[in-house]
Amino acid sequence: MRIWKKPISVAILTAGQENTTVPHLGIEFLEVGDDFIRARVPVDQRTKQPYGLLHGGVSVVLAETLGSCGAAFAAPEGYRAVGLDINANHIKGTTSGWVTGITRPVHLGRTTQVWQIDMHNDAGELTCVSRITMAVLAPR
Repeated sequence: MRIWKKPISVAILTAGQENTTVPHLGIEFLEVGDDFIRARVPVDQRTKQPYGLLHGGVSVVLAETLGSCGAAFAAPEGYRAVGLDINANHIKGTTSGWVTGITRPVHLGRTTQVWQIDMHNDAGELTCVSRITMAVLAPR
């Protein structure tokens, strides 16, 4: 079942992130399905921590980007979605390539939404799991 309440595509998502952290870190939107969004982040000099691993905060940026976009486009026209809480469990370090995340809704309520984000390395191994809770704000 299609969950989007507003027009959504990879091109629309990409255009909406112009001049933000997303292009600065090299995050790329890859796919939009009926109930999911997929994006990836490179593991390179912009995104690694001193031990040569993808910085955990970058995984959280990818998660928040995916969950926030999902919530924004699943909210009714004129409504805004803002983050209330995010958590992340770092499962496996990644030193090169890409980490790809996919988000799907856990709960789409009238005033809150909860989104699950699972991230995998190029070998398909789970690297991080995250969950974000979003407030859905009515037009003023």
